[in-house]
Amino acid sequence: MPKNILVVDDDAMMRSFFAAVLREEGHSVEEAGGGKQGIDALGRSDFDLVLTDLRMPDLSGLEFLREGRKVRPGAHWVIVTAYGSIGSAVEAMRAGASDYLTKPLRDPEELRHVVRRVLREAESEARISLLSEEIGRRFPPHETLFLGEGMREVRRLVHEVAPTTATVLVTGHSGTGKELVARVIHDLSPRKERPFVPVHCAALPETLLESELFGHERGAFTGAVATRKGRFELADGGTIFLDEIGDLSAGIQVKLLRVLQERTFERVGGTRTVTVDVRVVAATNRELKAEVAAGRFREDLYYRLNVFPVALPPLASRADAIVPLAVHFAAKFAAAFGKEVPGLTPAARAALTGYRWPGNVRELQNVIERAVILAKGEIDVRLLNLEADDPREPAPAGEGVLQASEREAIRKVLAETGGNRKQAARILGISVRTLQYRIKEYGL
Repeated sequence: MPKNILVVDDDAMMRSFFAAVLREEGHSVEEAGGGKQGIDALGRSDFDLVLTDLRMPDLSGLEFLREGRKVRPGAHWVIVTAYGSIGSAVEAMRAGASDYLTKPLRDPEELRHVVRRVLREAESEARISLLSEEIGRRFPPHETLFLGEGMREVRRLVHEVAPTTATVLVTGHSGTGKELVARVIHDLSPRKERPFVPVHCAALPETLLESELFGHERGAFTGAVATRKGRFELADGGTIFLDEIGDLSAGIQVKLLRVLQERTFERVGGTRTVTVDVRVVAATNRELKAEVAAGRFREDLYYRLNVFPVALPPLASRADAIVPLAVHFAAKFAAAFGKEVPGLTPAARAALTGYRWPGNVRELQNVIERAVILAKGEIDVRLLNLEADDPREPAPAGEGVLQASEREAIRKVLAETGGNRKQAARILGISVRTLQYRIKEYGL
């Protein structure tokens, strides 16, 4: 896709050469004869990429880079320097440049290759940012996440650790919202304007995961036609979320340990050390201590990850949050499908509260989405399509599955509230009078 590129160099012949090569690639190119002209150009137009010489008389390339990034923070920069001044290029990279070229160029293809790679990586970063925003829109607001007494301590821990740089290990069953907690930690941190990059460690085989995490150099393996940044580099300055960390192979565990200790690594097939400033949040539904004892997980890596543990309770232990979450999901899906927001009948509320939710919040969301699609008015228990749950007490003879579910829900909430009928009725979303009637009907 054609991009807007600014070429800045006090050498008119070199500047024209760069511009001609880039125009042949289909890009729109503007030229400037020095750093001050470059600043003026950045103030007038939006550029995707700036190609600038480092040695210029009016404003050095490094000064131009620093000032220009303030004017156009979204632009990407490629520095051109003489072969003997690599140290200056490294300093420019630290100041925010994406890559550099040394002159004289051996071949115009060098320029094409570097520009293509930087623009491709810029598009990748933009996709991650858009995906991050989309995920943020799909998830419930922070306060909805922390509904219920069972999440009070989790909320406190998250708000305490978010402003720090500490590594966080989030544990809990599948579907409890571990990625959402990681996102909240990022959103409440000073890094919130930088990328949040999720990686699902169990989704890729070891060879692909290593490249995904750390990137690779051109020719590192069959199909590696260009150098590619990994997720750690894309997350530089922000947060990387490593989900299902307990599934890492022994080889990847060693490399990850080094990143956590030193914040450095080499790309696959490369020798140059890459340094990143990344906050790590990891998550697992496994018991890592048991994995360490079994020899499947490195003990030193476990302690590096477990700096600040946050354990998420299963949804079944958060009875007071189930109905409010269901109401939130019903409103969200009704808006998405262009339907009136459906209410929940008392029987549906009781069934939701009494169900054990093996899939936790994710399962609740899926159940409500289906119910909203089918609902013509209120959501009744028949639309929930919950699997019959094994009650802790056998249902009386002749009692149907729906009645048994409602009976178990009421029994469970009464037990959790210590028999407080007013509080139990509020959790179940029914009146105290209805609750008293049901208690008598079910012999509770």
